[in-house]
Amino acid sequence: MTAISYTTIIEILGIITFTVSGTLAAMDKKLDVFGIIIIGFVTAIGGGTIRDILIGSTPVAWMRDITTLLVILGTGMLSIFFKPIFHSLQRTLLVFDALGLGLFTIIGINKGLAAGLHPGICVALGTITACFGGVLRDLLLKDIPALFHTKEIYATACIIGGATYVVCLPYLDQRWCELVAIIFISGFRLLALKLNWRLPNTQ
Repeated sequence: MTAISYTTIIEILGIITFTVSGTLAAMDKKLDVFGIIIIGFVTAIGGGTIRDILIGSTPVAWMRDITTLLVILGTGMLSIFFKPIFHSLQRTLLVFDALGLGLFTIIGINKGLAAGLHPGICVALGTITACFGGVLRDLLLKDIPALFHTKEIYATACIIGGATYVVCLPYLDQRWCELVAIIFISGFRLLALKLNWRLPNTQ
């Protein structure tokens, strides 16, 4: 398997997981089919679009490859069709959200590294890629984004996992670094929810 095909798999997995996260959240709000697909689309590509604009990579990624749109549309329709199955599973939305968080953090970091940016900036780009699709989703659904309140650990998981990833890259195989970072970020997010970890509040 070549590096390019491996990267493509990572990106497609990230798109699928965040599309499912967005469509399930939209269905919980009782949106119609068009609204559900739009929310899935925004969740999947929102952070990546902001990242590409920041690094001057235009047209942005999803505008250069029709595969992304087809994956989002197909995933969104499957989510709608299999809604009873998804909602019969406990905390399905949170699991997909956490997995997407890990996958998209690594995608964003790798994009920054490919652009020759400082590793610290790359971690920030990874966090933007992972978090801002969810921010846009929550704003459109009239919810307070998880990123902006202390009751949930969200961006912190991306920052810690992303920093660990860039530190380990010079010493370990990239694929192992990616796998460990994705598992760490996703696991950290779910564990923080389960154990009710919170950031310090200024009030």
